[in-house]
Amino acid sequence: MQDVISICKRRGGSDDRNLKHNEWLHTVQSEPDVITMSFIPITSLLNGVLGSGYLSHAINLYLCYKPPIEELRQFLEFQLPKQWAPVFSHLSLAFGPQPQRDYQNTFSFSGPELHVNTNPVDVGKRPVTGLRLYLEGKRSNCLAIHLQHLSSLPEIFQLEDSVTGIGIYNSDSDDRRYYEKVQWKHFSHVCTAPVESEDEQSIVTGAHLHVGFKKVLFLRLHFSKLVGCIATKIPEWDSSPGLESQTTEEVNINSAIYPGGPPCEAPELSEYVDTMEMTRGPQESPGYWVVSGARFVVDKGKISLRVKYSLLTVIFPDDDDDEVSYF
Repeated sequence: MQDVISICKRRGGSDDRNLKHNEWLHTVQSEPDVITMSFIPITSLLNGVLGSGYLSHAINLYLCYKPPIEELRQFLEFQLPKQWAPVFSHLSLAFGPQPQRDYQNTFSFSGPELHVNTNPVDVGKRPVTGLRLYLEGKRSNCLAIHLQHLSSLPEIFQLEDSVTGIGIYNSDSDDRRYYEKVQWKHFSHVCTAPVESEDEQSIVTGAHLHVGFKKVLFLRLHFSKLVGCIATKIPEWDSSPGLESQTTEEVNINSAIYPGGPPCEAPELSEYVDTMEMTRGPQESPGYWVVSGARFVVDKGKISLRVKYSLLTVIFPDDDDDEVSYF
């Protein structure tokens, strides 16, 4: 062949053409070059490694929500499975024994009556991450309070019962200025006073509804105290109507058959009760909010919830003064 120039170039290693092949091979490791490239999920590198499930889950959570590196430990500690109390298997949807309700105290509309389930809901020593009002029963005419909580207590948490927190309510609950009418047949009232503990280290671990004198509906909360914690930010209140928050899209990793609850038709009383779930999870940065209070809100005759969320810092006794764990 004429007018053809042959140029030989080695991929990787030294560019010195005077090196023999055996000598050049020793330089490839220190000066590698990419010949082909393919992208694989980083978690696939853990396939077949014993005990890698938790690490793989942690990597997926980080890639999905990308929390600040300095708060990664606290974020991961809090990403435990969540569940609602009471669980759906304990709710009577049709036949069978009915839950205990306060049938003597009912709210009457122009049509059906709304019963109130006054049974306390206690999640034990587990942080609560959300609240909701729920219409239980075969006819969906029994108002109840449900709590979303972590399935277990994070290892860096220490909870103790608050003696003054059982059924606690503010002195404002006795102030009639907080008694708001609901535009129903008999004009019953709802107490909209905030229910919260005076101790900023206390979080909600239980709740129940109470119907007082002259059919006034009250919210009662049970609190537990976090040992060795301090508040890091001013608590925030969330409400379902007009809630504006810039959050990433929530990813539901619940494998239950009905992760959002059992299928049912829209209750007849839904126009009087807002059953929207008020929760915070990993999609709300920094991803480890806990419920520390709540209150009723009445808007155009419809009952809804406002929920107070707090961020707390766990201080380890062996840490230096400037080294704390945010939680």
